[in-house]
Amino acid sequence: MSPEIEAIELVAFAPDERLLGDDLGQLPPSLGRPAQLPASRVRGPVVGLGATLTGVTLVLGVALVVFGVVEAILESPVVGLVSVLVGVLLAGTHWGWVHVAELSANRLALRGAESFEERRRQWLAGITPYTRWDVQTSAADDGSITIETVRYEPVACRERTFTFVRELEAREVHSGDEPAAAVTERAELLRREAAARTEQAREHFEVARDAYERTLMARDDEEQRRAALRAASEALSERINANLRDPPLTQ
Repeated sequence: MSPEIEAIELVAFAPDERLLGDDLGQLPPSLGRPAQLPASRVRGPVVGLGATLTGVTLVLGVALVVFGVVEAILESPVVGLVSVLVGVLLAGTHWGWVHVAELSANRLALRGAESFEERRRQWLAGITPYTRWDVQTSAADDGSITIETVRYEPVACRERTFTFVRELEAREVHSGDEPAAAVTERAELLRREAAARTEQAREHFEVARDAYERTLMARDDEEQRRAALRAASEALSERINANLRDPPLTQ
């Protein structure tokens, strides 16, 4: 049986959250990477404003106390007493601005983090479980060029979720004495083959997914799920058999 048909159950699986963390290195390069939380541009100014207000409040409070004492002795005891009380209040509570600024900055950061996590979840939900191939090259100190064909295979991870396993499928080492044009041509040929295989895997996945979704009714019980999987397997098998007349990819 075709490995694609054996793994047809992954059609009903969702991408696992490990792909946002521990399994990030297993992701095919073509999928890109999830967004990274940017440094907050708001926290610094908000905390800085709080620190400024703290200093201003303390200075103003002390100034009012001094003014009130002088006013009470020389002019009006009532005005002086009010000034002293206001000054003591400002000086005694000046640290409150720091806490207000800190809480405000944390609240703004939390809102940004929630929006950021939502974008990451949306990106993760867009990943579909079919095999990808990629060709990577690297140069050694001796001038040789290594060409590697890597397969990224979707596998069941936890209940109804999948991740990817990165496997080295082929490795070629070309001497530094070989013509650069020949090595480049070989790498491009392998890249085209990898792209063609990936595209074929995508088409097979979509055939299976469409058949699965058409068969799966609103009542999502185990019997319906198995019936949908059988329909997906049959549709994919028909598609593979139809493609047998196509010439194989160049090895």
